[in-house]
This record gives sequence, structure tokens and C-alpha cells, in this order.
Amino acid sequence: MTVYHFIGIKGSGMSALAQVLHDMKFKVQGSDIDKTFFTQKPLEEKGIEIFPFHRGNIQEGQTLIASPAYNEEHEEISEALQKSMDVHKYPLFLGQFIQNFTSVAVTGSHGKTSTTGLLSHVLGAAKPTSFLIGDGTGKGEEDSEYFVFEACEYRRHFLNYKPDYALMTNIDFDHPDYFADVKDVFAAFQEMAMQVKKAIIACGDDEHLQSIQAQVPVVFYGLEDHNDFQGKNIQVTAEGTLFDVFVRNTFYGSFTIPGYGNHNVKNALAVIALCHYEDVPTQIIADQLKSFPGVKRRFSEKFVGEQVLIDDYAHHPTEISATIEATKQKYPLREVIAIFQPHTFTRTSTFLAEFASSLSKADQVYLCDIFASARENSGSLTIQDLQDLIPNAKLINEDTIAQLKQHHSGVLLFMGAGDIQKFQQAYEDQL
Repeated sequence: MTVYHFIGIKGSGMSALAQVLHDMKFKVQGSDIDKTFFTQKPLEEKGIEIFPFHRGNIQEGQTLIASPAYNEEHEEISEALQKSMDVHKYPLFLGQFIQNFTSVAVTGSHGKTSTTGLLSHVLGAAKPTSFLIGDGTGKGEEDSEYFVFEACEYRRHFLNYKPDYALMTNIDFDHPDYFADVKDVFAAFQEMAMQVKKAIIACGDDEHLQSIQAQVPVVFYGLEDHNDFQGKNIQVTAEGTLFDVFVRNTFYGSFTIPGYGNHNVKNALAVIALCHYEDVPTQIIADQLKSFPGVKRRFSEKFVGEQVLIDDYAHHPTEISATIEATKQKYPLREVIAIFQPHTFTRTSTFLAEFASSLSKADQVYLCDIFASARENSGSLTIQDLQDLIPNAKLINEDTIAQLKQHHSGVLLFMGAGDIQKFQQAYEDQL
């Protein structure tokens, strides 16, 4: 039996795929840089070996899967090419792998990870389901019928996939280091839509997705009247959010989710629509929606003294607005404090005014320095440029983090896609 060797195994998608193959009883190992990432913990728990990058890791007979972050100059890929071994880039390998199952690609500018996790949780209770989530979580079932996976639009990676279903949450302008504008993003999604084989489940509240064309049925979900699957009568309770679902204007059922905010209701509607299409019993859908534990770094709560600390991946203005809205719904009587670390100079520069607007919805804002991506060196922009647009915003770092103690019973929202967790950890250490 071949050994699957992952070059860059600590990447979120790579880690998840390695876990899937391991669960399916394949021999799996990998290599990466000698730095700790949260994605390696599940690998270590499953006994998957992780080596430092070295050309000696490459041996005849292996099946090599490489992260898109690395090219032919990488020592292991270079060694493989010298040995005339095939190197499968992650998106290409995944595109071939999903053909063994009824595949569901979950894509969109925002909400992919949460929706992939939710769909896996619901569908997996009804039918044998394997899944790959962008938070580094993966699970394989040896006799899987379904494969649910997060399909990223960045650099049009999702065009490597020809899934049975595509679940599209929204289209928004992001990744300005790659996409020119929202029309460019839409063009990528439109191209992907033409590759879907059975049906597309799309958010009909999204103005761009309303225009999507396909060679298969397009089923719309959302809160507005024109949707095939519509959420109505939304009520916020202590247990979460309660809402009714109507399928083409006929009452289908009442559902409760533990999350807050309209974006979470829409994610649930997407899952309900897909499961309805695949004849999953309504009671299973309802029970699983209610028991969903969430995914990593998406509104992950911790209670410390009188304060609530929330870790969230929100790094785009739309996501920040949604996260603050959800926080205010869940904790209407508490002060909401946003601690935000911008991710990449290109994104910060492109959306500077939008970041200021969305962050201003919090009661108090603290800003960490801009997290530079490996894809860019630096920018002339500084964090002060964002601070200047937000009334009373303060700058903060690991040495000055203790000032958050003054918000005695506040909800502290640590948001960002970089290493914002180190600021939360520094604050917890102060406590």
C-alpha cells in the first residue's frame, strides 16, 4: 500500500485531508516547518507523523500531495521531480478524490467553514459522510456515501472541483491581492457553477448569486419572500435562535440553532435545503441543528471571571459586522469590545473605510498592528490610518493588553485571520 506524504501538512486543508485518508485506513505522514500550528494537534492525536522539511523525506513509492503554497523550488518537490515522481497539488488531488462520493462543495466569500461544519454534523447523522473543513478538521468514513468539503475561491482553486452539489453562501469582494473587483469574483463563481453536476443551493438574498447561471437546478434559500427555502418568524432566545422554514410558501418545520445572527440562520437554511433535496428526515435535521457544537475559531467562547472572551476568524468588514451583530443578540445587556488585527496590507488598504464602519458598531475598539502575509512584504499603510477613522479607537499590543481589564463584565471579541490568538493568550496570562 502506498504512503501518502503531505508536503506542508500543517495547512488547514492539508491537515484535514490527511486526517480523512488516515481514517480511511491509508498510511499517512507529512512534513512542514518547525513551528506549532493549531492544525497539527489532531494529526498528533491520530498518530500521524510530522517531519521537518527535508529532501530525505521523499522516497520511491510514495503518493505526494503538496500544498499550493510551495513550488518546484521547495527542496522536497525538487527532490521528487529529480526522482521523476508525480507531485499532486492539493486542489488537483482533492478534485479527483471527491469523484468517489456524492460530493458537496461548500463555497462563498464568507461562512464556508461554519456551513461546512454544520452540514457535516447534520448529514452525517443520516448517512455515512466524510468531511473536510477549513479549520483543519477532517474525518473519513471507510464506506462513505457523501463527501462534504470546503471549496475556497482564492486563486480560483475551486475550479479544480466538479462536485455533485455546490452550496454557495454569498459573493463579496475579498482577496484583493488576487481578484480585481467583485465582478472578477462573480466570474470565478459563475465558472465554478457550470461544473456542478446535480444542483446548486444558493443564497437568494445575495444580489450576485441571484444572477448565477447553471446547467443544473438552482435552489435559493434566504429570508426574503422570493426564496424556495425561506426563514421566517425569527426569535432570539437564551438557547439560541428559533425560526420557521417554508418550502415554496408551504410550512416545513420549526428549527432551533445555538448560534445568533441572521448569517447563522441563513447557513442553517442552506443545510436544510441540501438535506431536504437528499431526503434526510426532518427530525434528524432539527435534532442535529440544535446540537451543533460549532467549528474552531468561529465565535469560540471562554468565560474568565465576569468577562466573556470570544475568538473569531472575522477578517473582512462583512464578517466583522455579522460577528458584532451576533454578539449583541446573545449579550444584549453587556458592553461589546472589539479587539481587531487586520490581515494583510492589501485587504486593509482596499477596505479601510469599510473596516472603520463595521468596527464602529462595537462599544469600544482596540486595534493590533497589521498582520503581514507571506505573500506581501509591507505597505506604506499603518494601523494609525485605520485608527484615524474610528472615534475613540485605541492601539494595543501584548505589553499593553492589561487595559482590557477595565471592561469588567464586557464581551471581548478577538477578531482576525493572523495570530490574534497570541493577544488573547497574553491577556489571559495577565489575568
